[in-house]
Amino acid sequence: MTNSGSTGSNALEDFDFEEMYQGNTDIGEKMPWDIGEPQPKLVALEAAGGIGGDVLDIGCGLGDNAIFLASRGYRVTGVDGSETALATARRRAETAGQDIDFTVGDATRLDGFENRFDTVVDSALFHCLSPEDRPGYASAVHRAAKPGARLQMFCFSDSLPGGFPVPAQLTEKELRDTFAEGWTITRLERGEYTSSMTPGTAQQMVADMTPDADLPAIAALNTDENDRVLLPVWHLTATRN
Repeated sequence: MTNSGSTGSNALEDFDFEEMYQGNTDIGEKMPWDIGEPQPKLVALEAAGGIGGDVLDIGCGLGDNAIFLASRGYRVTGVDGSETALATARRRAETAGQDIDFTVGDATRLDGFENRFDTVVDSALFHCLSPEDRPGYASAVHRAAKPGARLQMFCFSDSLPGGFPVPAQLTEKELRDTFAEGWTITRLERGEYTSSMTPGTAQQMVADMTPDADLPAIAALNTDENDRVLLPVWHLTATRN
């Protein structure tokens, strides 16, 4: 992995998320983003007033963020490309007593959604897109959002240690270029994203997937009070023009 561009340590085509959700990969017993609760950064963002109105959770995965937002009184739609993930999300929502519209969709198209959402949440989807797909994503989200809507996005940054197996890591320039038209960026700051990995499981996963990884740097990543590794991300807030 390099810190100068969007290419991750693994080719984008190496990441088949449907296969991951079906358990058919070597990523480990638990996916790194499945923490069994909403992302703490999203919880803090909601408490600070960063969410409003009808919400689209794009790349909703297993549904924990969507379930949290629904529990806070928002009308939430969750879109993901994996039917397996959405099946789990629906079960979790039913268990939590939350009514959420989970639907399979392409984040670069968002067919059927126009001028609908007041907030769009992207919790670690954008860095899974190829450079060629990012403009389509920005256009699709713009079309799905109402004028004045906010995009709240968390994506892996160029501060990740070398060799960490992610589809892509993003520079500030790449983010600003992607959202230069149709959006006004009001915040772009570095932060940390909670994973399900401990330092030991993170090092083992990385060593198995990318033998030339910078393991000392990975071991030095911050952890939370539950010994979960915190991964460097960008937090971007943009307003739809």
